[in-house]
Amino acid sequence: MEPTCSPAGAPPIAPAPPAPPPSSVPSVPSVPSVPSVPSVPDPDPVARVTLAEIRDGVLSVDECMAAVRSPGVGGIALFVGTVRGHDQGRGVTDLTYQAHPRAGTEIARVAGDVAATAPVLAVAVVHRTGHLAVGDTAVIVAVGAAHRAEAFAACRRLIDDIKEQVPIWKHQIFADGAAEWVGAC
Repeated sequence: MEPTCSPAGAPPIAPAPPAPPPSSVPSVPSVPSVPSVPSVPDPDPVARVTLAEIRDGVLSVDECMAAVRSPGVGGIALFVGTVRGHDQGRGVTDLTYQAHPRAGTEIARVAGDVAATAPVLAVAVVHRTGHLAVGDTAVIVAVGAAHRAEAFAACRRLIDDIKEQVPIWKHQIFADGAAEWVGAC
């Protein structure tokens, strides 16, 4: 599935200024670039949603971490949801996630709601669809804030709101061959 959401209103990244002549600059090792997350909350909460997507491929914790890092971030809270091998006392062998066509729009809306009401600098979330095996990553939520308490609270709220409001369904296959659908909302 194509990504359905990108940060709206994000300022374009200006090109780097030209390098000075080599003779006037001492040799310094290169430093990886830092994402363009502001040091203070952007007044536009949509701009604080740096990543909000539904994907059918492998998810990256590093990508989500990079999406919420900035010089103003003093704490990053991260939640990684994985496929567990049991549910309600029954063994699970694998599962499939299916998303409604509006799931991408809804996950961006939920992330924007959290960004608008929590003192955070950046919010990132990716949720996987398709077939997943036990141990695979299903969802990643990352929140960057000036302080850890705000990051933890917003991260918890974001994953809870996603599970309650975003139309993604899970089809679990149990070890005994039985199957069931579990809805997010």
